Formats: sequence, C-alpha cells, structure tokens
Amino acid sequence: MNSFTDLEVWKKARILCNDIFNLVQSFPSDEKYRLSNQIIRSSRSIRNNIAEGHGRFHHTDAAKFMINARGSAAETIDHLIIALDHSFIDEKIFNSFKDDCEGCMKMINGYVTYLRKQAENKN
Repeated sequence: MNSFTDLEVWKKARILCNDIFNLVQSFPSDEKYRLSNQIIRSSRSIRNNIAEGHGRFHHTDAAKFMINARGSAAETIDHLIIALDHSFIDEKIFNSFKDDCEGCMKMINGYVTYLRKQAENKN
C-alpha cells in the first residue's frame, strides 16, 4: 500500500469526519467554539492519526497511532452523547453516528492486529 489514502479505515474515517462537520452546522451558534469545535477536532484526529501511523517506518509505531485514532473515535462518541444530552441531536442521529464511530473502531482494531503481527514477524 503506497498511501494512507488507500486504507479502507482512513476512507471510512474521512466520511465520518465530513459527516460530523455537516452535522455541527445545525448546532446552536454559541456552541461554535465549544462542542462543535471539539467534535470536529476529535473526528479529524481519527483520520489524522491513521495517516500519521501509516507514515511511520515501524509497525509498532504505526500501531500506537492507530490506538490513538481509536481513542479519538471514542472521544467523538462522548461528544455525540453531550449533543444528545443537550437535545442538539435526537436518538436516531446519535445512534447512526455512534455506529459509524464504532465501525471505525472495529476497523482500527483489525488494522492494529495486522500491524502487531507484522511487527512480530520482523523480530
């Protein structure tokens, strides 16, 4: 694989990030520099960490960035819970985005497993 943009997990995270950006446009304007900013940043961090991990020379280093990406996906879910708690989104929208985040997390888990096996094979 030549580029991180070839990774299916990065493609999924990219779609999620863009969908989150569109979602927060409906949030109250006073949340622009609070929740909206935080959820955009955490969703961007998923794809950013996948990209940075792919650019690392060693599989072990790459796996660490994938773990950070998984953490950012969990953080994004927590921001979505806050949006739900404050009635910025409804249960249906929340569940849809939560499913997308968890889908990313599952793909990241699979990639971490792959990277760790590759690292073991190099030793």
